[in-house]
Amino acid sequence: MSADRKDDHIRLAAGQQDDPVRRRGYDDVEIIHHALAGIDRDRVDLSVAVGPWTFPAPFYINGMTGGTDTALAINRALAAAAARTGIPMASGSVGIALDHPEAASSFTVIRDENPTGLVFANIGAGRSVDDAKRAVDLLSADGLQLHLNSVQETVMPEGSREFSSWLGLIEDIVAGLDVPVIVKEVGFGLSAATLGRLRDAGVRIADVAGSGGTDFAKIENDRRGGGHDDYSYLNGYGSSAVQCLLDARTEDFVGPDSAPDFTVLASGGVRHPFDVVKALALGARAVGVAGTFLKVALDEGPDGMVTALETWQARLGEMMAMLGAQTPGALEHTDLLIRGESGEFARLRGLDPATLAVRSREAR
Repeated sequence: MSADRKDDHIRLAAGQQDDPVRRRGYDDVEIIHHALAGIDRDRVDLSVAVGPWTFPAPFYINGMTGGTDTALAINRALAAAAARTGIPMASGSVGIALDHPEAASSFTVIRDENPTGLVFANIGAGRSVDDAKRAVDLLSADGLQLHLNSVQETVMPEGSREFSSWLGLIEDIVAGLDVPVIVKEVGFGLSAATLGRLRDAGVRIADVAGSGGTDFAKIENDRRGGGHDDYSYLNGYGSSAVQCLLDARTEDFVGPDSAPDFTVLASGGVRHPFDVVKALALGARAVGVAGTFLKVALDEGPDGMVTALETWQARLGEMMAMLGAQTPGALEHTDLLIRGESGEFARLRGLDPATLAVRSREAR
């Protein structure tokens, strides 16, 4: 059942990437162009510090899959490209390998193909400290992604509905592991209040992982087969990465108790390097990409993935030079117009989006 479910996830997730009308929060973000703001491309430094690591560029391959022969081929392509480019990579959830050791090779191929690169293991938030340690050991991982997926579990026919222990388990895992922990959603977003609870539990890196990309509620509902057992009313549920990054600026998170060393990452529906630029401008330290790279890995293999990763690095450098941003962090001085649903979200959450439209003036 688990292996069949994993292959269903790959098929349905890949199909969602072809939806031309899906709304993305990044489309609500407009960068005000200042035609004389640019700098020389060779002054741009793409590298960024995330926890104890330095990423060569402000994006990474986010957790996707594992547990089947199809997933093994995808992870081999992704890991081989990560090794050749230095881009960090997270695995899909290794829970299936912890429960069924025969599935482990579809995950360990990541480290086999990328023996010295930056690799993150991934498990669900309902797992124990011992499971977390086993996940890290399986991949000789540099860090652990701990994913929150209560919406997916709710719609999943065989899912768990026991969520009250998650925060305590997260706190135990953060304290019990020798590697950093990155807590992430799976596509429904982390609110400012949730970021605050994670911060108070000792977490120092979180990926808001908003809606607009792979919709796991829709995937699990499609597996149900419709009829009276339908959950289609939850399709599109959650907050986009843009909304989450805006929310992270509100008092629910950035109040007097906010940890200065807390790092916010973003993912969810990232289609191209310009979406990365917008997320960085909204305060993300780095940006995870999954569904877009899944299609490349499936259709073009490792060589296509290398080309894609190198192209994304080149385009990011060029756009940062155009915008006058010498580093990814400098993009937080760009002037942004937040329109549409994201602008309304910001206002309803107590944030005046107009403050983001004059940041370059304040930086002078």
